[in-house]
Amino acid sequence: MVVWCLGSRLGLRRCLGAARLLHPRFQSRGPQDVEDGDRFALELVTEKGHTFAEELQKIQCLLQDVGSALATPRSSAREAHLKYTTFEAGPIVELEQWIDNYTSQLPPLTAFILPSGGKISSALHFCRAVCRRAERRVVPLVQMGETDANVAKFLNRLSDYLFTLARYAAMKEGNQEKIYKKNDPSAESEAL
Repeated sequence: MVVWCLGSRLGLRRCLGAARLLHPRFQSRGPQDVEDGDRFALELVTEKGHTFAEELQKIQCLLQDVGSALATPRSSAREAHLKYTTFEAGPIVELEQWIDNYTSQLPPLTAFILPSGGKISSALHFCRAVCRRAERRVVPLVQMGETDANVAKFLNRLSDYLFTLARYAAMKEGNQEKIYKKNDPSAESEAL
């Protein structure tokens, strides 16, 4: 099986029904980046034997479904491809339940935290950042009516889940989260 073609050698890619250019549909393919980061985090999580490894595995499969919905423009999809344009709300509800479960076990947030808390926590924070970028790129497609709104909702909840899970992983491993501290310019000028 060949994994490249002439178009990819020229730096161009193609989604189902999308032109070979930097189209918003192609730019929205960020969930594949999230999946790659999630795979890395999953490897770290599996090594430590964390119970949430199965959740991350399920999310990877759901991100494939997200990718299908994004790759198939509603306006030009053939009848046979319309089934790929939808994304059900069930996974969103499940993410919310997972978030609530982990949040109930965490100390309340009293300050902004920086990506930290050990390797697993940091990897999950990184996945969250990539997920937020993907969400921002999907919103225009939702606004144009080309993609199911549940795709953007899923990515939004997924970023919340990854943030919560990063905090939970840090807590379970006994690692400290770094707290954001506002830079005080007056303290710097006094030191000079």
